[in-house]
Amino acid sequence: MEKKCVSAIFKNKGDVQSCSNYRGIKLMSHTLKVWERAVEARFRKVVEICEQQYGFMPRKSTTDAIFALRILMEKYRDGQKELHCVFVDLEKAYDRVPREELWYCMRKSGVAEKYVRVVQDMYERSRTMVRCAVGQTEEFNVEVGLHQGSALSPFLFAIVMDQLSEEVRQESPWTMMFADDIVICSDCREQVEENLERWRFALERRGMKVSRSKTEYMCVNEREGSGTVRLQGEEVKKVQEFKYLGSTVQSNGECGKEVKKRVQAGWNGWRKVSGVLCDQKISARIKGKVYRTVVRPAMLYGLETVSLRKRQESELEVAELKMLRFSLGVTRLDRIRNEYIRGTAHVGRLGDKVREARLRWFGHVQRRESMSYFPE
Repeated sequence: MEKKCVSAIFKNKGDVQSCSNYRGIKLMSHTLKVWERAVEARFRKVVEICEQQYGFMPRKSTTDAIFALRILMEKYRDGQKELHCVFVDLEKAYDRVPREELWYCMRKSGVAEKYVRVVQDMYERSRTMVRCAVGQTEEFNVEVGLHQGSALSPFLFAIVMDQLSEEVRQESPWTMMFADDIVICSDCREQVEENLERWRFALERRGMKVSRSKTEYMCVNEREGSGTVRLQGEEVKKVQEFKYLGSTVQSNGECGKEVKKRVQAGWNGWRKVSGVLCDQKISARIKGKVYRTVVRPAMLYGLETVSLRKRQESELEVAELKMLRFSLGVTRLDRIRNEYIRGTAHVGRLGDKVREARLRWFGHVQRRESMSYFPE
C-alpha cells in the first residue's frame, strides 16, 4: 500500500516535447483505493461543502454548472445588460496543495483528528517511483500535492478549496467551482476585476497559483468601450467563446459552435470504433448498441442546457444519419429511407433523445432539496 508508481500522460495539446504538457497519474493498489472510499464516506458525513462547489458532490454534475452559467448569460442578454465572466485557471492545482494546508483545512472543516492522522499516514509513509519507456526510477518521497489517481483526492481538494475561498466567494451563480475550474461573474467590469484580485490573493497566499496565461475573460452583450480586465497589471486574455466543462459558451449567447463541436465529438467517437461499426460480419443490432454506447453520448453531452433551433437539431440528425449509413454500408443512391436505417440499427431520432435528456435532467432538478444555483 505504501509504494506507488507515476506514469506521465500527454494532455493531447501543446508541444509533445514539453514536460509541462504532461500530467502524472499515480498507479495505486486496489486495496488502498477501497480503504480511501471508506474514509471518504466518513468524511462526507461530517463535512459540509459550500453550494458553489459542483465538482464531485452528490446530486450535482457538470450539467448543473453549465446550465447555471447559460441561463445567467441568457437573462442578461434579454435585459440588454453586460455580464462579465472570468474563467480562472489554477496551475497544477492538485500538485500544488501544501500538505500542512491540507491538514489545517481538514481540521477546520470538522474532520476528527483520528481521520486526519489516517490521511497523514497515507501521505507521509508513501513512496513513489516514475515509470517511463526505458524503465522505472528509484523510489522517492513527494512532500507536496495530492495523489493523482487517488479515490480520496477529489474530496480532499474540495475541502481545501472550500476553506481557501471562504472569505472571497459569492453566492451561486456569481461564483461557481467545479474542482479547480472557477468562474467569477459580475455585472460590473471593475467589480469582477476586484473579485479576481481577491481570489488571487486568497489562493496564492496559501500555496496555490493562478495561471496568468490560461485565465480568460468574456463579456456578454458587450458594448463599445467595455474595456478589459487586469490581474496585477497584466491584461487577462479576452475571448468571445470559452469551453466550460466541455461545453462551448459564446459571448453572443448563440450555440452554433457548440452544435458543431458536438458533431465533431460524435465523428471522433465514431472513428474510434469504426473497425466494429464498418465490419460486415457484425449484425446491425450490435452496431446500433455500440453506436448508442460510444458515439451518441458524445453528441448529446451538455445539450440539455442548450436551446436548439430546428436548423441546429437537423444538423445533428444529418451527421448521425451519415454515421449510421456508413456503418450499415448504405448510400443515398440505394434510396433507403431514414426511418428504415434507424429501425435496422435500433437507434431513435436524436432530437427525441435530446428532449428525453432534458426531461430526465428536469426531474433531477425537481428532486433537489436546494434550487439555489438558479439566479433570481
